[in-house]
Amino acid sequence: MAGPIVIDDSPGPSRASAYGWVVFALSFGLLMSDHMARQVLAAVGPQIKSEWSLSDAELASLSSVVALAVGLLTLPLSYIADRFGRVKSLVAMALLWSLATLAGAWAQSYPQMLAARLFVGVGEAAYGSVGIAVVLAVFPTHMRATLSSSFLAGSIAGQMAGVILGAQIAATHGWRSSFVAIGIFGLVLALIYPMVVRENRLGTPPERKRLEWRELARLLFGRPLLPLTYFAGGIQLFCTGTLAVFLPILFTRHYGMALDVAGRSTAIFLMLCAIGMVSCGVLVDRMARRDPAITPKLSIGFSLLSAALFAGAFFSPPGQLQLVLIGGALLVVAGITGVTGSMVANATPREIHSTSMAVLALAYNLLGLAPGPIVTGWLSDQYDLLVALKFLPLPCLLSAAAMVFAGRLYSAEMKAKNSAKVEMN
Repeated sequence: MAGPIVIDDSPGPSRASAYGWVVFALSFGLLMSDHMARQVLAAVGPQIKSEWSLSDAELASLSSVVALAVGLLTLPLSYIADRFGRVKSLVAMALLWSLATLAGAWAQSYPQMLAARLFVGVGEAAYGSVGIAVVLAVFPTHMRATLSSSFLAGSIAGQMAGVILGAQIAATHGWRSSFVAIGIFGLVLALIYPMVVRENRLGTPPERKRLEWRELARLLFGRPLLPLTYFAGGIQLFCTGTLAVFLPILFTRHYGMALDVAGRSTAIFLMLCAIGMVSCGVLVDRMARRDPAITPKLSIGFSLLSAALFAGAFFSPPGQLQLVLIGGALLVVAGITGVTGSMVANATPREIHSTSMAVLALAYNLLGLAPGPIVTGWLSDQYDLLVALKFLPLPCLLSAAAMVFAGRLYSAEMKAKNSAKVEMN
């Protein structure tokens, strides 16, 4: 028999503190390093493609293998972090992805680079989920959508930095130097992190209760609300995963830009995505304080608007109008991250937040970030890149449909929570 509805009622800190913001800054910096290591390949991809005579699908696989490893390993590694310590786990992950990035600088062939990129993914596997659990632990609960989206904006900031630095360094010193610089940046942050962030200040009990796998599965999947939320967030990020890899190629192939110019242009668009993530998260938190049930409704709006803008962009020829519409879509397409992060955190106990965020990250990667570049690369090889990008509105529509059903369930749970509080008072 299923147990009662599990909603996180633990108050957490009463207000944001200076220590909390330091933890946020260091965790944000490591997430940037994580995605700089991932995105540097997009910046130098045209050079590697030319040097090794790769197809679009092979080039895309060097990015997708990272997302695939993240998707497959994020849940078990996040569970280990919940059990044995989040700070130690984060440091071990950062060391691994940084060393694997350095290894990529010495790759001499596609198989060697594929292996190095696989280990980058292994290192990055649980960072996003464990990192956001650390951040949420040192802030008040009413800031969850803002924190979820702002923290995950570090991924976009990292992609942007990876593109800018990777393209600039590659243009002057070769693509291998780009891997070296970004690997060293991650190593330095990984050494600083445990000197500042301490496990005993994260609000988790020193002796963690060990849950049976059946009970853990019930908490993570036992109500339709959670699988629907995972799906809605994951399928929408199909679009961001695709554009992070293929915007530089779109700019070099269809706009005639040089590699470094394409890198800077891609960085501008990724910055728009990061700004949109944070802005949407702040909007969700402000509106949800008056009416918690509005959270999924906002997500539906983000999805439908991004679908319309992507359709307008890629059914238009290359030109100024297309660029404006792509920018508009990127402002709202990742707004769902604050929604889904807040909904999952509110619907699961604090003690398993690394694990519940890992399931959400798994959905982000297996439904969105990993298949996006692979499917788009395959379609581009078969037809044309502009034809492949015409499919981007579809994931947004699927996300909106899933959130319609999730929203009804979330609204009922919020009403049950409020009723329970009234009865207790």
